[in-house]
Amino acid sequence: MLPSLKTEIPGPSSRELMAKLRRFESRNVTYLADDWPVFWERAEGVNVWDADGNRFLDLTSAFGVAGLGHTRAEVRDALRTQAGALLHAMGDVHPTALKADLCERLSAVTFEQWGAGRGRVILANSGFEAVEAALKTSLLHSGKVGVIAFSGGYHGLGFGALAAGGIPFFREPFRAQLKDFATILPYPGCFRCPHGVSDGYRLGDGDFPNCSTACLTQLRDDLEKTIRQREIGAILVEPVQGRGGCVVPPLDFLRLLRQVCDEHKLLLIADEILTGFNRTGALFACDHSGVVPDLICLGKGLTGGFPLSACVGRSDIMDAWPESTGEALHTSTFLGNPLGCAMALASLRIHADPALSKSVRERGRALKTALRKIPSPGFADIRGVGLMVGVEMVNKDGKPDAPFARTLAKQALRDGIVILADSPAGNVLSFTPAFSITDEEIAFATGWLEAQLC
Repeated sequence: MLPSLKTEIPGPSSRELMAKLRRFESRNVTYLADDWPVFWERAEGVNVWDADGNRFLDLTSAFGVAGLGHTRAEVRDALRTQAGALLHAMGDVHPTALKADLCERLSAVTFEQWGAGRGRVILANSGFEAVEAALKTSLLHSGKVGVIAFSGGYHGLGFGALAAGGIPFFREPFRAQLKDFATILPYPGCFRCPHGVSDGYRLGDGDFPNCSTACLTQLRDDLEKTIRQREIGAILVEPVQGRGGCVVPPLDFLRLLRQVCDEHKLLLIADEILTGFNRTGALFACDHSGVVPDLICLGKGLTGGFPLSACVGRSDIMDAWPESTGEALHTSTFLGNPLGCAMALASLRIHADPALSKSVRERGRALKTALRKIPSPGFADIRGVGLMVGVEMVNKDGKPDAPFARTLAKQALRDGIVILADSPAGNVLSFTPAFSITDEEIAFATGWLEAQLC
């Protein structure tokens, strides 16, 4: 356990809170065990404190939300100031100036910055809502129902997003209620190449692998075949997969998708809910390959801690939506909530500093270097871009070792570290810490991991 700042806590203990959840929350939501979870009380920077006063090093930044650090002062102060003036407005009827300011700013940092003209914005609450807004936009724009998505893709759990999801665990229980509009193709990951043509990593530009072109040739064939067989309006993709196991595709992958979309007049939808806002060491992950999507879905790091997301698209595409005559086709009660907008504007001011992207790249290289020094046969692959890093755990037969990854995550929690096991197989340790993580904190985390493995 990290040095504790434990004090007398007047509130209920973690065990008491666990018992309450067990009584009242749906049993499918929170995993409850004798050694899991801890209940967060407060957080700052890369550290969190639980209801019992114990301090933890958070290597998740709360699902990648707190990239700028927990309770970042500028974002917190923006929230406090706004909360003192107005908590809620009528987002699609009588909004605040903050909503207009945020839409303007999101256009500036995406399509205007890319030299693609003005962007238009649909604000939402959760990431999956931004994805569903993009899917609706695609249908209105082309009239074509079909969407191509990828295995291992995670776009959220609303019914529209779920239908285009590539992780069967989430989709299969509800298949009977899902519309069959998505074709799922293999996502090109070089460690476990879906086409069996990669001979492992040969690093190209930066952190992206440069595997055999045969993989992308096969993918193009699959794309062309699907487009011939179904009416396709869009391709939905994560530039780097998150829940899929931190899968980093070849650098030419997005370029191929852009080319195919241009040739067949399809929309390219980039799901950057997790990868956006400097998580990969660029403001957006698609910047690494120089690809401009037609629609980009944003969330998580947008506010640093408030449920707000956005679908941003080229204005000519977004104008497929009819002009409102007093009733919006796509809206929600909390659309453009002033608290979230204030936090997002404060967050975007920080993200605008190019030094932040450079720092994230440096911190990511330091983390991967430290991980690669651990002499463990259980580490089959260490991959990632910026501060989005995954460690693939395998058993002696080279098969995914989910039980061991889960055991490590539980032991880490007992020893003062918050980390998660991810991927469809559950065998990838996922590192998405706050950008401010120090060399000492990296050394503490990787030293702990080496002690468990060696």
